Amino acid sequence: RLLFARAGQPHCPKCGEAISSQSIEDMVNTLLNRSEGAERPEKVILLSPLVVRKKGSHEQILQELRKDGYVRVRVDGEVRPLSEEIKLKKNIFHSIEVVVDRVVLKPGIRRRLDESVSTAVGLSEGTMLVQFPDSGEEVLFSESAACHSCGISVQELSTQLFSFNNPQGACPECSGLGVKQVFAEQLIVPDPSLPLDEGAIAPWSRRKLATHNAQWIQALAAHYDFDPATPFNKLSDEVQQVFLYGSGKQRIEFRYSRGSRHLVSQIPFEGVIPRMDRLFLETTSSRVREETARFMKEQPCPVCHGDRLKPEALAVLVGGHSIVDLTRMSIDHLIAELAGMEFRGRYQVIAEPVLKEVQERLGFLHGVGLGYLSLERKAGSLSGGEAQRIRLASQIGSRLAGVLYILDEPSIGLHQRDNNKLIKTLLSLRDLGNTVIVVEHDTDTIASADHILDIGPGAGVHGGEILYSGPVPGLLDCKESLTGGYLSGRLTIAVPEKRRKVRKGGKYGLTVKGATINNLRDLTVRFPLGVMTCVTGVSGSGKSSLVMETLYREAHAVLQDGDNPRLLHGLEQLDKVIDIDQSPIGRTPRS
Repeated sequence: RLLFARAGQPHCPKCGEAISSQSIEDMVNTLLNRSEGAERPEKVILLSPLVVRKKGSHEQILQELRKDGYVRVRVDGEVRPLSEEIKLKKNIFHSIEVVVDRVVLKPGIRRRLDESVSTAVGLSEGTMLVQFPDSGEEVLFSESAACHSCGISVQELSTQLFSFNNPQGACPECSGLGVKQVFAEQLIVPDPSLPLDEGAIAPWSRRKLATHNAQWIQALAAHYDFDPATPFNKLSDEVQQVFLYGSGKQRIEFRYSRGSRHLVSQIPFEGVIPRMDRLFLETTSSRVREETARFMKEQPCPVCHGDRLKPEALAVLVGGHSIVDLTRMSIDHLIAELAGMEFRGRYQVIAEPVLKEVQERLGFLHGVGLGYLSLERKAGSLSGGEAQRIRLASQIGSRLAGVLYILDEPSIGLHQRDNNKLIKTLLSLRDLGNTVIVVEHDTDTIASADHILDIGPGAGVHGGEILYSGPVPGLLDCKESLTGGYLSGRLTIAVPEKRRKVRKGGKYGLTVKGATINNLRDLTVRFPLGVMTCVTGVSGSGKSSLVMETLYREAHAVLQDGDNPRLLHGLEQLDKVIDIDQSPIGRTPRS
């Protein structure tokens, strides 16, 4: 983020052109050009941003504005007179803009507009916010960055702009999550072969809404001329869309009867999904929110498409790449990409120390065998061993001495090819003057240790004894140690003499066709059913992408959520899919 904030090249998020600074004259011309050809002169309010989402009471700023003769300020979106006492909570983020002038864009206004724009830009040291009251639109002008073609200004680059955890950088649609919970048609109508009057629409099956909903079905059936006993999937596309998303502006004659009350009205039908969307947002009841959430599904954000940042942040480029482009690369690829970047002029002086620090930290991750990961990888998707190795890489960077490091099976999820990198890292921590204690079963790690403690001889009540304490060669000769027995070759694991035969044919297999995710590119593979299949390969080769993010995700969506299969063929032979992962079994302290 620091590299992009200090050495990034802003581009227009609309046209993609590189953005340059705007002068006072450019700002005035942009405002006057808006009024050309308008039916009536447009009103504008010139605001100077003094505080942008900062905590504090900001009493001194408000007092200085009063002394300078300003009459109004806009505090957190509300215009307030400075003559009244304004008390702000110091532990809450606030935004303050002073109202510099209110003008009408008409002929002869240029001189006054010049003076007001200069004042507004001078107060905020380079930026001005213009509000158009008639349309509610707001436009940010900046002396530092603006697109002359589109009239779009970009705020000063800061590290907050490139953080999806900060409101300044997060996509406003999904709040930086990259996904949105939306109501899914497949969950609203789980069985399209059912008629409407037999519960085809799942949310309408609740008893307390049955009468009201049944009368809506009758009203829509009369208006669109269909039989309520018709299966939902046999209704026309228009009628299906009306039930799901409403009739728009088209009014429906709705007859509501309850006891002696009879009501006839001409109103549009809201639609099941818009009504549930409104209910989910407006309700204060956790029970209602839980009930409606059952029909929701996670989908990529329609605005940022999973990038999690504002368009302004995504339009800043370094070496021709946005920050999202770089974070999606594997660490090995990213190291090579950063090494080939060139900066000119003052950007070279600014970027050089930042780039060196970034490359050094990436090198630590590469050194512990994590070069296959990307920086956008979610922490929850990491294995226990990967999470440990990331913490290990951060400790290497700190270069502390006299520390006791304890690691619990850090080689989990690591291929034997990459084991040597991890062992070298552990030994480098030792060489700095630290003590390293590793709980491990891996042969290479045991062989590289300076001292071995073997606990046994069995598990549970049969364990708890120190069988051996000393250098590695002594462990091989320890007859009481199972670990020493397998390391020396006295004990071996027998290879099965007979294996279950893999049956061929379409109904005996599960086929993934055209898998394209992470480093998988249009991959087709068949998994035989009724046997144990082991998926192996070096770290980062695509095992989890194939099995977890493709096979399991789609199988769960089809078998549990009722989606249509896209990549998987052969699911008709299965009725359920279960993911047995490393997450804790218990969900409460009593578990």
